[in-house]
Amino acid sequence: MPTRRHSRTVSLVKLHYSFMKIMTGSDLSRRRLPLMSAVSSKPGPLVWLTACGHGDEVSGIVVIQEIFKKIRRRLLCGEVRAFPLMNPLGFEMGTRHIAMSREDLNRSFPGSSNGSLGERIAQRIFAAITEETPTLVLDLHSDWIESIPYILLDRDPGISHKAAYTESIRACKKAGLCMIVDTEEMNRSLSLNLLLNDIPALSLELGKSNVVSETNVTYGLEAIWNILAHYGMVALHDKPFQYPLAGGYGQGLLLRYSDKPYGSKTGIIRFMARPGDVVKAGQRLAKTVNAFGKHQETIVAIEDAIVLGHSDSSAAFPGMPIMAFGVPYGPTPEDGKTEPISAPDAGKPRR
Repeated sequence: MPTRRHSRTVSLVKLHYSFMKIMTGSDLSRRRLPLMSAVSSKPGPLVWLTACGHGDEVSGIVVIQEIFKKIRRRLLCGEVRAFPLMNPLGFEMGTRHIAMSREDLNRSFPGSSNGSLGERIAQRIFAAITEETPTLVLDLHSDWIESIPYILLDRDPGISHKAAYTESIRACKKAGLCMIVDTEEMNRSLSLNLLLNDIPALSLELGKSNVVSETNVTYGLEAIWNILAHYGMVALHDKPFQYPLAGGYGQGLLLRYSDKPYGSKTGIIRFMARPGDVVKAGQRLAKTVNAFGKHQETIVAIEDAIVLGHSDSSAAFPGMPIMAFGVPYGPTPEDGKTEPISAPDAGKPRR
């Protein structure tokens, strides 16, 4: 069980700051995960926030810190809990993975108490979150450096988990962000395993790893505030947050993720479309030139889409993703039902 470090009551909201032990170092020092909670005196929903499962995705830590600053006098009911730094071992080394084992924590859930280091950490986190069946879990990530913020919904986990998936879609539509349905079933991610345990879950992709992006902190804070307001836990702002998206892509439209087309030449990428741009099939997206500046290839859109982001590197190689897109399904899927992904070779987000 976590050991409470200190607690205090502000107005009618009780704040707790704790630690949960994950391992003992060779020098007998304890490695721990920080744990936060804000509890209103009035019962209500329980929302969990998690961040920095990938050690280089740091903005989510600050988003959670800012949420707790803001709700300490504004939480009307219910409880918010958070693991703001799930991978301190990767964070301290500036790496995506758990430093010692090179495991991806978000490919280790639901975890195992007798498994690898990543699985043991994942098991502790998963058990703490699922213990009281939260209303919703929001897992915060970072995408490519040049990208727009978006909220990510897992693929439909099946009819037996319809209630959790339906609630995830409802919450997704309240965030005010571009809404993307993942095109790959990530069997060992935190969010999918929560859905398989009938707990609604979503991921937020806030862009720009390694350093805190204050712009993305604001987007994350506002999106989460919208969702908390949806549950009546905080007062909705007079003007609810809505990230500006062109072409109707922000009007409750669920999109599928794609990172096609790939480039087929080696060289230097010159981007011709920016994150947030709406592109049409056949439109030029980027070109590749060689070391002398001679044209090698023009990349064109294969379908109508909105650009989510583009590669962190301008070094092009055959078969390498150059951009990521949100592609319309067609008619907006109803709550609790999404159409099958029609592109079996579609890519996947970095989460």
